[in-house]
Amino acid sequence: MDQAISLSLGQQFEVERMSRAIDAEGDPQVLRDLAKQLLQAWHTQKAATNWVMRQHLGSGGAAL
Repeated sequence: MDQAISLSLGQQFEVERMSRAIDAEGDPQVLRDLAKQLLQAWHTQKAATNWVMRQHLGSGGAAL
């Protein structure tokens, strides 16, 4: 876990593309729905990360 997490170039482009799509969206309901989807995705990713960490620590700290 020594290395900083960073996005690949492709991921950076995808973030920029989606950011522009969000900026262009004028419908508040669409933006609310998107915010809820992002919240769900964030917490799902957080749970997955915690699960991986528990598995890693539970195996005696062996490298992933």
